[in-house]
Amino acid sequence: MSSQRRRSRSSTAEAEGSRSHYDSDVIPTPALVVEKADLDHNIATIGITLPGAKLRPHVKAFKSTALAHRLAAAGHRTFTCATVREVEGMASAGLGEDLLLANEVLDRDQLRRLAAVDAQVTLAIDSSEGIVRAAAAGIRNLVIDVDVGLPRCGCNPDDAGRLADQGRAAGMNVRGVMGYEGHLMMVLDRAERISKVEHSMSKLLVAAAAVGGELVSGGGTGTYDTNTWTNEIQAGTFLLGDTQYASLDLPFRQAVRLECSILSLNPKGWAVANAGLKALGMDHGDPSWANGEVLYCSDEHTTLVAAEGVSLALDQRIRLDPAHLDPTVARHEEMWLVDGDEVLERLPIDLRHW
Repeated sequence: MSSQRRRSRSSTAEAEGSRSHYDSDVIPTPALVVEKADLDHNIATIGITLPGAKLRPHVKAFKSTALAHRLAAAGHRTFTCATVREVEGMASAGLGEDLLLANEVLDRDQLRRLAAVDAQVTLAIDSSEGIVRAAAAGIRNLVIDVDVGLPRCGCNPDDAGRLADQGRAAGMNVRGVMGYEGHLMMVLDRAERISKVEHSMSKLLVAAAAVGGELVSGGGTGTYDTNTWTNEIQAGTFLLGDTQYASLDLPFRQAVRLECSILSLNPKGWAVANAGLKALGMDHGDPSWANGEVLYCSDEHTTLVAAEGVSLALDQRIRLDPAHLDPTVARHEEMWLVDGDEVLERLPIDLRHW
């Protein structure tokens, strides 16, 4: 595509408000598009606060080894996973230097799969039965998962030392502790967020003192720069962004959007795009549209009302900002890396499924 054609198409798009620049035969809609400049900004920005191994990126947020390789190239070579499939995929892609499966696994077949992975794999455990099963399957590395206030997985901080002793007695390497303060990610006031994270992490530090090991792991995108009590942060959404985290005082950009096409224009004033519940994670609410209002989403459709002065045409492309990144990405098989008008690369979402 010539620079003259790109300028011409860009000018047309700006005049029409929300129209994209991509050829429909290159990127079929609905599809996730990732702006390279914003992606690069996010990687560089988090690296200032969390260089190297201080960031253990959580691949559940983007589920693509191609993106994981970009993080590794920036110096972040240790990774967090949420599923056995993610661990296997990362190892197969040559990214198995240090993988933490930050989730309990009790299924014996899945544990045997983990033990067979050609990588250094560390498993989060919060129960005696978990240790028994992991040891029997051949898992060699573990961290003790500690309840720090989120009503989810994690043992009582006072029980962490006992579990660590049990793991070592079973011949396992206990690398330390982890605790996820997910209930504090969206505390809007920064001072309040810091205070509550400190209280939450005080529980993890109690457990760390009893457990030993080199890892005190926790955190996420919402607390990436306010959780100073761990020695590594398991952030993932920072890489691509969503509207929920955009409400915080964070320096990251929205790098991924859902590109879709207008299917129908109703004379009563609304438009319908060809993406809905099957293309978006909706547990955090509707997506946002920069050029108007999202009325609602149904299975394959999103109904919109354009802002004053924004015109729409049939088959016109628009972009929606997802409210929750992780389940949105998991609904797709690929993303498209773009630089302005140019489609640069197809990024397979190859870490999907369990």
